[in-house]
Amino acid sequence: MTTRMIVLNGGSSSGKSGIARCLQAVLPQPWLAVGVDTLVEAMPATLRTTGAGIEFAPDGAVRVGPEFDALQAAWMTGVAAMVRAGAPTIVDDVFLGGAASQRRWQQVLAGLDVLWVGVRCDSAVAAGRELARGDRVTGMAASQAAVVHQGVSYDLEVDTTHTESLTCARTIAARLG
Repeated sequence: MTTRMIVLNGGSSSGKSGIARCLQAVLPQPWLAVGVDTLVEAMPATLRTTGAGIEFAPDGAVRVGPEFDALQAAWMTGVAAMVRAGAPTIVDDVFLGGAASQRRWQQVLAGLDVLWVGVRCDSAVAAGRELARGDRVTGMAASQAAVVHQGVSYDLEVDTTHTESLTCARTIAARLG
């Protein structure tokens, strides 16, 4: 079976999106890249400010409600359908629930060959990136740096603390064979 799905999991500002773009550049065939940020942006504004959707607390905590969960489940099923239809896909996600988040993906990706990649980054470095980006709630990177990896099983881990996205992408591409 050929790997047609790469799941990148890491905290905010850990470098997942940069790695996904670099993977698209170094992989020999075209791969789609989708991310949880796109899902959040696609939701109505009202779901980005209420307990039913997704809330970003002033301290960087992220809380999700039942309407977000339902839309995310549908989105995940759609991503899996794209892969099954023949579109190799890289997912950039933040497993706020750690192992429980991975289990949700595993259920919709059943039968597919998936490369699970942990994207780690020192929380202080990620916090610095977060500050420089200016488009994140301060504190999100630090609060997510470790919790998103709790209980998650990976085929490969990369660390962007001192390693560039392109180098990480080449490591991941080499793992695909």
